[in-house]
Amino acid sequence: MINLISHKIPKGLWFMTQTWNDLLFAHWRVDPDIIRNKIPSCLDIDTYEGISWVGIIPFELTHLRARFLPPMPFAQSFPELNLRTYVTHKWKPGVYFFSLDVEDHLAVFGARTFFHLPYFYAQMVVVKKREQIQYYSKRKDSKGPEVEFKASYYPTSEPFLSKKGTLDYWLTERYRLYTTYKNQLYYEDIHHKPWLLQNAEAIIHRNTIATPHKIALPQTKPLLHYAKRQKVLFWPLKRSRYDSKL
Repeated sequence: MINLISHKIPKGLWFMTQTWNDLLFAHWRVDPDIIRNKIPSCLDIDTYEGISWVGIIPFELTHLRARFLPPMPFAQSFPELNLRTYVTHKWKPGVYFFSLDVEDHLAVFGARTFFHLPYFYAQMVVVKKREQIQYYSKRKDSKGPEVEFKASYYPTSEPFLSKKGTLDYWLTERYRLYTTYKNQLYYEDIHHKPWLLQNAEAIIHRNTIATPHKIALPQTKPLLHYAKRQKVLFWPLKRSRYDSKL
């Protein structure tokens, strides 16, 4: 029998849930020196065998709701696209986001205001034709430069659970995000079942998501994984209790 709990459930009560659908993990190898000055100094870059990775993650978010409340009208389903890398703080691994684009003004306002995350509004179109996902995003936000992402992707294998210690596991099984606000470090814990991954193929027609951060992604083919669905629980944002001033 497969154990579907791969890490400890965070203390306290979760406050928000959402479901991620038709998600693509597209990852590129990047020298740690390239992103060191783009990450808050209180965070350490996490590496796998000495290499850091940058990921672009498109998906559709559905069933967004707060605990004990019904789904929010007009703000419970929308595409999301994020650019991220992997970090640690006091040996606790997590995700650091360079940007997150969504097609929902309310979500952008809420995430910027209450979670201090770099969300931006974008015009986005997602079309699913059988197993193939056609995904398009163009940022239209006065607080960020215009960037564009256009790709089609699809799974190519049977679903599998990654094994602890492998690169697949290291890239995807992340249960904490880090962000900063007023020179202080904050974190947010999440919980979900282990990712049921599939190998994937993708054609990326246009990709300028990393350009504003002066991160030149390699021209090599990215490492690709697909996940059909993942329900996620979120815990409240907390300020790090360690000395984390930037």
